[in-house]
Amino acid sequence: MHLPENRNKRKIFNDPVYGFISIPFDTIFDLIEHPYFQRLRRIKQTGLTHLVYPGALHTRFHHAMGTMHLMGLAIDTLRSKGVDISEEEAEAVTIAILLHDIGHGPFSHALEHSLVSGISHEEISSCFMQKLNDEFNGKLSLAIQIFNNQYPKKFLHQLVASQLDMDRLDYLKRDSFFTGVSEGVISTDRIITMLNVVNDELAIEEKGIYSIEKFIIARRLMYWQVYLHKTVLSAENLLVKILQRAKELAEQNERLFCTPPLEFFLYNKVNKDTFKNDDKTLDIFAQLDDFDVMASVKVWQSHPDKILSLLCQNMVNRKLYKIKLRKKPFHKNDFEAEKKQISSQFNVNEKELQYFIFTDKIINNAYNPKHDKINILFKDGSILDIAEAADNLNISALSKPVTKYFLCYLKS
Repeated sequence: MHLPENRNKRKIFNDPVYGFISIPFDTIFDLIEHPYFQRLRRIKQTGLTHLVYPGALHTRFHHAMGTMHLMGLAIDTLRSKGVDISEEEAEAVTIAILLHDIGHGPFSHALEHSLVSGISHEEISSCFMQKLNDEFNGKLSLAIQIFNNQYPKKFLHQLVASQLDMDRLDYLKRDSFFTGVSEGVISTDRIITMLNVVNDELAIEEKGIYSIEKFIIARRLMYWQVYLHKTVLSAENLLVKILQRAKELAEQNERLFCTPPLEFFLYNKVNKDTFKNDDKTLDIFAQLDDFDVMASVKVWQSHPDKILSLLCQNMVNRKLYKIKLRKKPFHKNDFEAEKKQISSQFNVNEKELQYFIFTDKIINNAYNPKHDKINILFKDGSILDIAEAADNLNISALSKPVTKYFLCYLKS
């Protein structure tokens, strides 16, 4: 049924974190209605985190809508302080934040390590935005410039992608809400109310300094307690190994049950050039979601390949890798006994052992002043980086990246 173009597009959503939020522009409504964006309803925001925190079943659709809401609050705040943001710029920066994660695939970080190579979800987001711009007759051109940091007003890009962007403000508050991890609670209202622009860069007024300290500490705690929780790492690496094994079998022309979108990515080599030069790849990616992957994992439990079937059974039944975390790298001698036991028990060769025992590292950088700074604006007009301005010495310490190493191995 064809709906009239003049219908009301200023809808209201009831968001569990912010309450009622509204759609500020007609174009935003049309983008939300698009199949590319609706796909985000079928992709969980935090991947396999629900295996640790059962409430973490919220989606990337939730998150995108939240960032759109926060962007509206930020625009209103900056305008009230005399910052010049035209209606066209307001619409464009809102589109940019709404679509900032549209390139995420199912279990995105696992996907980037197995089924696609040489392209990040940010680059896939850019591809989607270009395609949508064609469909919307150029209405996204300014949004794309802001997204890619090619627009003269740099602070607009910082609202979309920086160390104090609407993306981070929403995912910390939202993920804290759904996981129940209260250490991640931040005051988005106060942080946004303290926003200002100085020399074309975002700054936080002096009164907001403690909210920023809390924000940086909350980010560090959420990474260790949620995103880099050792059991979450174990689950994500199990899925990576499942997809790598499936890809290996596909390259040997072994037929695997797959939904059509997953089959395309398993049986073809997909990289940055494929996405940029072939519209079909983007359209197939737009069909790929959590259900494709998990339906296939369930079926692969009974596959004749003993490695694939065992790994899939473990995923479905939450029998994850045993994981050890420490501050110094693991050496071969550290886990030689485990390798021998696993090799004997599961009857696997040296090459196959990579699916049963492996090491890697994780890096947590709560605040990186080398990337872009969080500026604190004092009443006398001076500006200091938060690491220098903060009373809390921990902020300076948190600007140094922390590396931890982990060993995963299959339990006997």
